[in-house]
Amino acid sequence: MSPARNRRDDEVRRLLDTPHPIVPAGLVAQAVARGRRTVRRRRVLLRALWVLLAAAVAAGIVLAVMFWPDDPGGSGGGTGDGTWWGQAALLPARLPRPPSG
Repeated sequence: MSPARNRRDDEVRRLLDTPHPIVPAGLVAQAVARGRRTVRRRRVLLRALWVLLAAAVAAGIVLAVMFWPDDPGGSGGGTGDGTWWGQAALLPARLPRPPSG
């Protein structure tokens, strides 16, 4: 039992049996140069995006510090001196002493 021949397979065989076209002499050098340009552009774009991301994070931190709500009353979870980085946050918490007796 022979497999059924496909028309597409016959067309591909005919194309492959014909002589192949001649490749231009500078084609490889052109492809290498184009690939290098593409890699260089992609690298520059990625570096620019990383710098932009770092600048956005730094700007967000600066804005958060500048516009942090001042609440000297201590109703929030702050340090009580109107800042969130005050000296009270740096001191260790005092633990209660065990009862002597």
